[in-house]
Amino acid sequence: MPKQHIIEKIRRLKAERGAIVLAHNYQPPEIQDIADRLGDSLDLSRFAASTAENTIIFCGVHFMAETAAMLAPEKRVILPEPTAGCPMADMMCAEDLVALKKKHPGVVVVSYVNSTAEVKAETDICCTSANAVRVVESVSAGKEIIFGPDKYLGGWVAAQTGRELILWQGYCPTHQKIYPEDISALRAAHPGAVFMVHPEVNPAVASLADAVLGTGGMLRFVEKSAARTFIVGTEVGMVYRLQKEFPGREFIPASKHALCPNMKKITLEKVAISLERLEPVITVPKAIADRARAAIQRMIETG
Repeated sequence: MPKQHIIEKIRRLKAERGAIVLAHNYQPPEIQDIADRLGDSLDLSRFAASTAENTIIFCGVHFMAETAAMLAPEKRVILPEPTAGCPMADMMCAEDLVALKKKHPGVVVVSYVNSTAEVKAETDICCTSANAVRVVESVSAGKEIIFGPDKYLGGWVAAQTGRELILWQGYCPTHQKIYPEDISALRAAHPGAVFMVHPEVNPAVASLADAVLGTGGMLRFVEKSAARTFIVGTEVGMVYRLQKEFPGREFIPASKHALCPNMKKITLEKVAISLERLEPVITVPKAIADRARAAIQRMIETG
């Protein structure tokens, strides 16, 4: 079926089903173009909970759809490609976290939202890349803190806060494809370019940055900046979003290899099929969802 016909089918089915399409900033361009809202994982999950539509087509990866399902338990949350997972989230399992907690009585667990529902259920407070520093600072001085699953985000937070953290040894494979030599070469080719980078990168890369920011922070940073050229140190899909939002600026990917294969699994055809069949629906058992939701809510209250 021609691309335009699929897009028209999606529009028709959305109206018939009372559905809305949400897409993460790392999604392919054609998915970003048909989305009703673009954003990071938490922004989209909170929007899912507040929107009037009762059917959510979540174009992202599994933990994101899980989070939306927990924040909007009365709604139908559909992930068009259920095998779209997150390697970093899978590096931290609830059983191992429980075992580590037993070795550190009274420890506070801070988990990145890039984690499974089961891990969130064993967590005291969640965080995003944007508010991780504030969340860690909200924990009483003297309290031990387990931070996971991303050791690089955790290490960056430890440096910003001066807190000693017990770091889970997870990481994002996509962000590890950005190397210091990539940045040196791009700076030489684009004098005066501003380098903004996601805190999931290796510390050697983060140390070269003009700004360390989550995807939402990158959008706000560019809006306020007088610079015309930016080197973007995150998954390449973010470059498309930035270029659409700010057509008068130039955005250069820090590495063309920083591509998340899971984020690219969702296609227009899969969105159309999910709207047609209203599946696969993502659900979380109530006992897990209630505990995990409490950790997310504490994060939201922290700011």
